[in-house]
Amino acid sequence: MTRRLLQALALPLALLAAPAMAAVPVYGYKVVRSYPHDTGAFTEGLFYKDGFLYESTGERGESTVRKVALATGKVLQQDALPPQYFGEGIVDWQGRLMQLTWRSGIGAVRDLASFKVLASFRYPGEGWALTRDDARVYMSDGTAVLRVLDPATMRQTGSLPVTADGQPVQNLNELEWVKGELYANVWMTNRIARIDPKSGRVTAWIDLAGLLDTSRLGNPVDDVLNGIAYDAKHDRLFVTGKRWPKLFEIMLTPPEGARTKAAP
Repeated sequence: MTRRLLQALALPLALLAAPAMAAVPVYGYKVVRSYPHDTGAFTEGLFYKDGFLYESTGERGESTVRKVALATGKVLQQDALPPQYFGEGIVDWQGRLMQLTWRSGIGAVRDLASFKVLASFRYPGEGWALTRDDARVYMSDGTAVLRVLDPATMRQTGSLPVTADGQPVQNLNELEWVKGELYANVWMTNRIARIDPKSGRVTAWIDLAGLLDTSRLGNPVDDVLNGIAYDAKHDRLFVTGKRWPKLFEIMLTPPEGARTKAAP
């Protein structure tokens, strides 16, 4: 079964999540700057580290892990996955890079500098995305429950059900740790969920509607918003999508009627 077919089957789940979005505060955005992005990159994982973007791409026979120059979008370093694997999310930990695959139940542990595969790890079900705080790795699998992993072993140590107004939020996809919160793309929507990592409650949405006209892309059904990276040192938030021609640095704008002086 292809991911495109699974996408069609999952659509009702995304629609079920929509009512839960209504009562939660919704932040807008302002584009600070845009950067080139490889339109051949079916973005599945993204993070920023030491001045560079690290990105994983999907599709069987096309999956890669790569180091990218932010300003130019140039791929500086790249390693391809064996053709039977569909690459998914990535995260770094103590000089290593961990990468998921979609339905193979196996992930790779790589040397962050060389991308050389050092070891592997296994997990049940699907692998979608990874991020981390200072002690834990968080993993999405397309459901409304995030897995909590030990970064040293990549074994599951807990779980975090994600809800908005008490309802499960399905299709949690690419993840990023931002200022003590988990940010998660909701697959097939223009929204990012801001999740309290202690309770799993969605505290706010970020609505990125209008960021890019995906109808102009080669496959607007598949080429959806996916990819969040955060530069903690300079407080910069980046977002992109699958095969998008641009990566955007954005600033959040507060919900209408909010009394806050500035976006968080």
